[in-house]
Amino acid sequence: MDAPVLNNGPTCSDCPIRHRAVCARCDVDELEQLEKIKYYRSFEAGQTIVWSDDKMDFVGSVVTGIATLTQAMEDGRTQMVGLLLPSDFVGRPGRDGSPYDVVATSDVVMCCFRKRPFEQMMQETPHIAQRLLEMTLDELDAAREWMLVLGRKTAREKIASLLSIIARRDPQQMNAPRPGAVVFDLPLTREAMADYLGLTLETVSRQISALRRDGVIALEGKRHVTVPDMRRLLDEAGDDSDGGHLN
Repeated sequence: MDAPVLNNGPTCSDCPIRHRAVCARCDVDELEQLEKIKYYRSFEAGQTIVWSDDKMDFVGSVVTGIATLTQAMEDGRTQMVGLLLPSDFVGRPGRDGSPYDVVATSDVVMCCFRKRPFEQMMQETPHIAQRLLEMTLDELDAAREWMLVLGRKTAREKIASLLSIIARRDPQQMNAPRPGAVVFDLPLTREAMADYLGLTLETVSRQISALRRDGVIALEGKRHVTVPDMRRLLDEAGDDSDGGHLN
């Protein structure tokens, strides 16, 4: 079933990802051009946004929610290889499809652009192409950093790293970081966290409980997370508390 097209998406001026997305450097006239080729789609949690190797007729950015990138092996085994967070770009101009399945982990809203007109606009508007290149390089840096998380960090550091990434990419934090506690809803189940981090479910649950017991995080239910002090969470993740972090 196709994802529904939303008739009343946010305007560019009040878009929660406006200053991090591919359109971040667009002026008023360029935003008007993008308005003519864009539309919004909503996806329910668990719904596939893109199947690997299927032809894509759009590219776009995650506005709200989180999706996963999953790759399948010939014997049917699958591995989660990445997360798409708000402002992340889906699709590759110049390529017909995606090498990964893109699946909505939570309810997702995407700002989509018709692919051919977007590719044409990239040629006519160099700073859109430059911004997309910057985002691609940031994605590459994040993937290399994630290799460190998976290969060298302890289970506690892995959990703290993932929580800090999600916390800082929450749209409310991206637009207007607030002093004090950071509050967000965790969009991944503990099973999904275990899969992504290469841990067992029991280890994930144990480490989350330990972080809560030590006051690094507070939980309301299983998903509503409060981080009283982001610097402390970054310290637990093994990241620099003065700004160095994973994207």
